[in-house]
Amino acid sequence: MLDSGTRPAVTGLGELLGNGERALEADGDLRAGRAWFDRAYRAAEAAGDGAGMARAALGLGGLWVHEHRSAPAAALLQARLSSACQLVEPGSSLALRLKVRLAGEADYVAGESSTILAVLEEAKRAGDPVAWAEAASLAHHCLLGPDHGGQRRALAQELITEGFRTSRRSDLLMGLLWRTVDLFLDGDPHAQRGLADLRGLLAEQDHLAVGFVLDAITVMLSIRAGRFDEAEARAAACARRGELAGDADATGWYTAQLGAIRWYQGRVAELLPVLREMVHSPTLSAIDNAHVAGLAVAAASAGDHREAAGALARLRGPDLALLPRSSSWLVSMYGIVESACLLSDVESALAAYALLTPFARLPMTASLAVACFGSVQHALGVAMLTAGELERAVTHFRAAVRDNLALAHWPAAALSRARLAQALALLPGSAGAERELAAATREAAELGMALPAAPPRPVAGRVTCRRHGKHWVVTFGARSALVEHSVGMGYLATLLEHPGHELAAVELAAGPGVVPAPTSAQPVLDPAATSHYRRWLATLEAELDEHEANHDDGRAERVRSERDWLLGELSAAAGLAGRVREFAGAEEKARIAVGKAIRRALTRITAADALIGDVLRDGVRTGTRCCYRPG
Repeated sequence: MLDSGTRPAVTGLGELLGNGERALEADGDLRAGRAWFDRAYRAAEAAGDGAGMARAALGLGGLWVHEHRSAPAAALLQARLSSACQLVEPGSSLALRLKVRLAGEADYVAGESSTILAVLEEAKRAGDPVAWAEAASLAHHCLLGPDHGGQRRALAQELITEGFRTSRRSDLLMGLLWRTVDLFLDGDPHAQRGLADLRGLLAEQDHLAVGFVLDAITVMLSIRAGRFDEAEARAAACARRGELAGDADATGWYTAQLGAIRWYQGRVAELLPVLREMVHSPTLSAIDNAHVAGLAVAAASAGDHREAAGALARLRGPDLALLPRSSSWLVSMYGIVESACLLSDVESALAAYALLTPFARLPMTASLAVACFGSVQHALGVAMLTAGELERAVTHFRAAVRDNLALAHWPAAALSRARLAQALALLPGSAGAERELAAATREAAELGMALPAAPPRPVAGRVTCRRHGKHWVVTFGARSALVEHSVGMGYLATLLEHPGHELAAVELAAGPGVVPAPTSAQPVLDPAATSHYRRWLATLEAELDEHEANHDDGRAERVRSERDWLLGELSAAAGLAGRVREFAGAEEKARIAVGKAIRRALTRITAADALIGDVLRDGVRTGTRCCYRPG
C-alpha cells in the first residue's frame, strides 16, 4: 500500500494532478478539473500508484457532494474511490479523506447525515486540517434541510477558520460561501453582507464555481426586488456561467429561477412543457423534488387537473412526511400547498400545513438560495384558506406580509396581501378586505405581477369527504378523519355531496343512476284472520274472568299467558292507532337499511374524530327521505 510520501511521483502524473488541483481549488473550474483528474486516475491506475489514484479520485469528487448525477457517472466515482481505498495506507491522510468523500456521497443520496458527521469527528480527532475541511464542507451540504440551521452555521464558521490552516483557497471560499448561504436560508436581514465579502475575494481572482453561486443568488435578489426582466436576463447569463464551470445544477437552477419569475407574473402555466421534461432530467439531485412540485402547480394553473393530481400524488407518496428534507424541501412543500389549493385538495393542504408549521419563521428558498418564494407563513395561510380555516388563514397572511416586507421580497409581499384580502372577504364580520386588495393591486401593477384569482368560497361549517382507495377522508375545517369504506359511508358521501337536498332512502339504496321499481305494501293479516283473532281474544278474556272469580289460580295463569301471547301477536300486526300493519315494501326496507348503515358510518367517524362525528350527527337526517344540512 502506498501513500504520497512513500515513492517519488511520476512526472507526468504529478503534472496531471497539479493541473487538476489548480483547476478545482484555485480556479473553481469543475469541468477542467474533472478532465485532468480523469487522465490522472487512468495514468495512476496503469502505474499501480495508489496515492495517485486516491488524489485523482478525490479530485473527481469535486467541491460539492453529488456532482456526478447520472447513475453511470456516480457508480464510476464510487468504484474509483473504493479502489483507491484498497491501495493507500490505512490511517493515512489520504485514507481518511477517501472515507470522508464516500460517507458524504452515501449520506447525501440517502437524505442522511449521520455517517459524514461521524467521520467529521474522526477527522477532528486526527488533527488533519485538510480532511476536516473537506468533511465539514460535505457535511454542510448534507445538512441543507430546514432542520439544521444552527449546526450548519457552526460548521461554516469553523471552515472559515480552518481555511487559513489548509492554505487552500477553495476551503476559505467555501466557508465564506456556506456562511452566506446559511444567512439567506435563515432569512437574516444582513445576509447580503456576506456577498460583499465574497465578491471582494473574487475580484482579486475569479473562482468559477463560487462565482456561479453568487450570480445565482443575485438573480434571486432581482426577483425579490420585482425586476423580472433584469432577473430573467441575469438567470440566462448565470446558467451559461454554470455550464462553463461544469456545474450539474446549471439547468435545474435556471428552471427554478424562471419558475419563480413566471409564478409572480401569473404565467407559470407557460412552463408546463419545460417542467414535463425537466422532472426526468438526470442532472437533478437525487433528493430534489422542487421541479415535480412546480409541475403540479403549472399543470393545475393550466387546468390540467389530472396531471396536477398525478404530480401531487408522486410527491405525497405513502406519507408526505417521508419526503426528503433537502435544500429544496421548503419550495417543494410550497408547490404542494399551491397545487392543493388549485385542486381544492384539503387533505394534501392539511398534511403540508402540519409539516411546515415548525418552520414558519423561514423563507422558502431553493437549493443554495438561488430562488425564493417568500415566507413560509404564506404557504401556511394558503393551506388554511384551502381548508376553510379563515381566521387562521388571516393570521398567517398578516405574518407573511410582515415577513416578506422584512425580506424586501416585494412580489411575495403583494401576493400575501392579495391572499389576505381574499381571506378577509370570506370571513364573516371582518373588515379591511377592500383596503388590502387595493394595496395589493397597486403593488402588483407597479411590479408587473398578476394576482391569483380567489379560491372557491368554502361552505361555512360544511363537512366534506372524498374516496382515497379503500378509505374515505372526512374533512371539517382544519380537521380530518380517515375511515374505511362501507355501504353507509357511500350513502353518507352522497348526502354530503348534495348538502341541503333531500334524497329518498330507496334511491340511496338503489345506487346512483338507478330508478327503484315501484312496490305496493301488503297487510300482515287479512280481514278474516283479524276477525278470528279478535273473537279468540274475547273468549280468553271471558275464561280469565271466570277462573279469577272461582279463585282457580292455576287455570287463570295458563289462560293469562295465552291471552298475553295473543295480544303480542296482534300488536305486532297492528300499526298506528290500531290500524293493520302492512308488510314492508321497498321504501320501508330502504328506510331501515339505509338508516342503520349511515348510523354505523357515523359511529366509525366519531371514533376517528369525535368533533366531526358530532357535527354530522347534528346535520344528518335519516328516514324515508334523508338529508345533510350543514350547521
